[in-house]
Amino acid sequence: MSWNPALEPHCPTGDQVDRIETLIIPRVHDLGGFQVRRALPSPKRQMVGPFIFFDQMGPAELVTGQGIDVRPHPHIGLATVTYLYQGQIHHRDSLGTSLPIEPGAVNWMTAGQGITHSERTPPVIRSGRHDLFGIQTWVALPEDQEDIAPAFEHQPKDALPFITGEGLEVRLILGNLYGERSPVAVHSDMFYADAVMAAGAKLPLGAEHEDRGLYVVSGEIEIAGDRFEAGQMMVFRPGDPITILARQPSRLMLLGGAPFNGPRYIWWNFVASSKARIEAAKEAWREGDWQHGRFQLPPEDDAEFIPLPA
Repeated sequence: MSWNPALEPHCPTGDQVDRIETLIIPRVHDLGGFQVRRALPSPKRQMVGPFIFFDQMGPAELVTGQGIDVRPHPHIGLATVTYLYQGQIHHRDSLGTSLPIEPGAVNWMTAGQGITHSERTPPVIRSGRHDLFGIQTWVALPEDQEDIAPAFEHQPKDALPFITGEGLEVRLILGNLYGERSPVAVHSDMFYADAVMAAGAKLPLGAEHEDRGLYVVSGEIEIAGDRFEAGQMMVFRPGDPITILARQPSRLMLLGGAPFNGPRYIWWNFVASSKARIEAAKEAWREGDWQHGRFQLPPEDDAEFIPLPA
């Protein structure tokens, strides 16, 4: 642990109090006792910096025999990270990667021109009651990197910068923030961090990144006199420093970065700057040429796959 002087709180005054540009209330989907809250994309905001998809999974307690089984499916034009607070998910992809996603660690999958992966609860975890709780995000790739070769990077929990202050613990998952930089090789300017705050703690969020947002995972926070509960995302005006006050023990996800030069098209699991790229990916998945085509199936999980939606 290390003290970072950049975490000295700054208290807003005067015209600094009205700084929230967008408030997003996620849509809730009940998947049979397992809830997913989707904050991005939303009708109010498609992206925050390069972040184009943001789902909260759980928290859920799963009984013996239950788990998640997301069959192999494709992605293009994005990178993914599933950040867990509780539980474990086994990731397999068409590059041959096969390893668990564990709490606090980063499995950074860059789809580029095309990758296929699956996500399943391991049998050893499924054999008893278990919890699952985390955030899944997609980060859109810059236009000149949409067709790069797919890649995968794993960083254990202990490899990520861990910043502490009075009543504060911040783990930097991606990008740069508070004078620190994550070891994960990202494709554009961004930040993504897991912040845990004790009641009464204050956390500043400077203006060095143009797009900045936060998601309240648990607890309750106050910004410039307004209170926000768990399950809300707010996006801040560019250029305004922000101070976050924890009204009770709270956990937040901080996210943002440089905005893109235009919106992205999203269809199913595909993200692209043009409809033509989406159509080409659809056709390649529909053809299902796993030996010679654009997409292959994970070597250890190739007995089934999710078909192209109608």
